[in-house]
Amino acid sequence: MSNVTRKHTALPKAQILIEALPWLTRHNGKTVVVKFGGNAMIDEELKAAFAQDIVFLHHAGLKPVVVHGGGPQISAALDRHGIISEFKAGLRVTTEDAMDVVRMVLAGQVQRELVGLLNQHGPLAVGLTGEDAHTITATKHQPEIDGELVDIGRVGEITGIDTGAIEALLSDGRIPVVSSIARSQDDGHVYNVNADTAAAALAAALGAETLMVLTDVEGLYEDWPDSDEVISRLTASELEKLLPELASGMVPKMEGCLHAVRNGVTTARVIDGRVQHSILLEIFTDEGIGTMVVPDDEEAGDDA
Repeated sequence: MSNVTRKHTALPKAQILIEALPWLTRHNGKTVVVKFGGNAMIDEELKAAFAQDIVFLHHAGLKPVVVHGGGPQISAALDRHGIISEFKAGLRVTTEDAMDVVRMVLAGQVQRELVGLLNQHGPLAVGLTGEDAHTITATKHQPEIDGELVDIGRVGEITGIDTGAIEALLSDGRIPVVSSIARSQDDGHVYNVNADTAAAALAAALGAETLMVLTDVEGLYEDWPDSDEVISRLTASELEKLLPELASGMVPKMEGCLHAVRNGVTTARVIDGRVQHSILLEIFTDEGIGTMVVPDDEEAGDDA
């Protein structure tokens, strides 16, 4: 390869790296909570790209914390155990038997796989569940359907977060990977908690710079289903007005974003986990992808 050719191929790479510089400066030392979910959890290439992104953030001086659920894996395991999956108010009815399977799948399968992918890049990831060191505490959640409170078993509503173990891991240069299971505040059991909600609660408690929620859509649509125009940025109040119109799967994600920015997190973003390296695109480029939620007092001009 001639020197001239080499310069031409190297220059775009240098320009891409330089474009990331303001973001590297801005995010250095900041905590970012990433909710891992959707297709990125199932597709092997997306899983590998996700692990690379998280390790890249770590080496770029950020402090990533990963939170995951595991809906598809839980459904498959319940099927294998002959336990019927039932949903009420968009939440999985979780019997005692089902809870044993949920715990086993989240902490023993999904989390282990993710820790393994991250640790191909070094001794970085440490897995824990909300049970460890009182990280997430919950009480029984009873949703209201048609004015009636409904019993859906071991589904928890988060009542407390203790960030001690996560902060210790972060200060030791590790990447915490948290399964969305909570200890009980009052009855000695464990609870299945929504992973979007858990990620938002952890982001707020950690004083994270950013909450990122991976999903299987491009972001929040302007006027779905009439248009597929994505809203790239909105304030907490604007989001609150939209909540009643959202599709049920999007509600916990957007409620989580709202909770985060109302409780000290600088930005919350829903991004398309079907795009390889979507996390890096969102954090380190001018384009950004997905929908970003900012606190109400943010000036609309600030772009990142």
